[in-house]
Amino acid sequence: MNGKGNGADTPASRAQKQAAARGRAEGLEVGWTVSGYLISGLLAYGIIGWLIGRAVHIGFLFPVGMLVGLAISVGFVIYRFGVQGAAAQPGTSARAQKGDDG
Repeated sequence: MNGKGNGADTPASRAQKQAAARGRAEGLEVGWTVSGYLISGLLAYGIIGWLIGRAVHIGFLFPVGMLVGLAISVGFVIYRFGVQGAAAQPGTSARAQKGDDG
């Protein structure tokens, strides 16, 4: 028995495992970033709405501020990870510019 059975750890399998781990870590990083943007938008604009609503004695500005903050955050997330992410992928923009008529 030389230790090269089915459970042997070859350099190719190690590289695949490391690439998969990097992909999972990158996905987690994006998820936490998106969650942070959404929560911070809700909090920031909610606090601004609450402060303005308290100053002018209009109570519904707090939920309005939260909704505005959520809308701005969603727009920013779509811009940052949707539009720029698609443009950063190689080959996608080249096919779109050629027209890809077949």
